[in-house]
Amino acid sequence: MNFSKKLLALLALVPALALANEGGHPLDRAPDRLHNMAALQNGAKLFVNYCLNCHNASSMRYNRLRDLGLTEEQIKNNLLFTGEKVGEMMTTAMPAKDAKAWFGVVPPDLSVIARAKAGPAGSGADYLYTYLRTFYKDETRPTGFNNMVVPNVAMPHVLWELQGVQRAKMVEEKDPHDASKTVHKFAGFEQVTPGTMSKLDFDTAVADLVGYMEWMAEPAQQTRKRLGVWVLLFLTGFALLAWRLNASYWKEVK
Repeated sequence: MNFSKKLLALLALVPALALANEGGHPLDRAPDRLHNMAALQNGAKLFVNYCLNCHNASSMRYNRLRDLGLTEEQIKNNLLFTGEKVGEMMTTAMPAKDAKAWFGVVPPDLSVIARAKAGPAGSGADYLYTYLRTFYKDETRPTGFNNMVVPNVAMPHVLWELQGVQRAKMVEEKDPHDASKTVHKFAGFEQVTPGTMSKLDFDTAVADLVGYMEWMAEPAQQTRKRLGVWVLLFLTGFALLAWRLNASYWKEVK
């Protein structure tokens, strides 16, 4: 097999390898929240209340939330609970040593998690949106929960009160590669205990939370995209002008 064929074979395996690394569960498309300020503000509230207890967002300052339409007074009154200042970074008070002892691993920094988790299977927002909605009850795990996207995940299901408790339904099917064997196949979730939110409300809340993490990963991305359009228009106009000037300059020479 020559080099080009090897390269093509490797590239063909990339999507499958990405899915295998994430447990093989397909990713749901996350709703777009980047242009919805109310949703991003709600996502920021959920992030501070449910994520910042264990995870850092050490590249983000609280006062950057003013870009979401919040005033410093609103940030102080609604998002600061342990004496932080508005200009400080969004960090957790949990020592890394304690986190590793409790969870077996130090929870990752979430500053750019929405960009870091992007891959062939879907965007980082798709990954987070699916991950946060696919926790299910599993008595064999230390936290009592498992996850379809990240099997045997160390993270507890911090949103269980909102979502309630659900179980993963598995069915037995014949192995397509060996008719004498059967395989477990995921067949959806069944609700065991209802949460404080309906399924629709919970999915909406998770979409807001993921939208905020997507915004947090690059707060200036909308400005970058707007400037990019103007830069491309300018370069296009400049290229046309240069083309015509070049034609005029060399007209007499020809």
